[in-house]
Amino acid sequence: MALPKIQDIRQLGDQELVDEIVKVKKELFDLRFRKATRQLDNGFHQFKHGQHRIAQLKTVLRERQLSQTLEAPKSTVAPSEPTSTED
Repeated sequence: MALPKIQDIRQLGDQELVDEIVKVKKELFDLRFRKATRQLDNGFHQFKHGQHRIAQLKTVLRERQLSQTLEAPKSTVAPSEPTSTED
């Protein structure tokens, strides 16, 4: 089985990305549980695939967050002047 392509992930919406992250994390948990209870005889490559998939999903999600912050207009708030305290 080949590693998933990031082009496929870029086509997903924001909520779909979050849902997919949760789904893959649950799959990894199930794999770890099966390994700990010695029910997993082979298929250890699935750990690598799952971790790779989570990294891709989080990367795309972070790219979108960064692009939104760069596109957002910066507020033009003037710095407040120091107040003088005369005694």
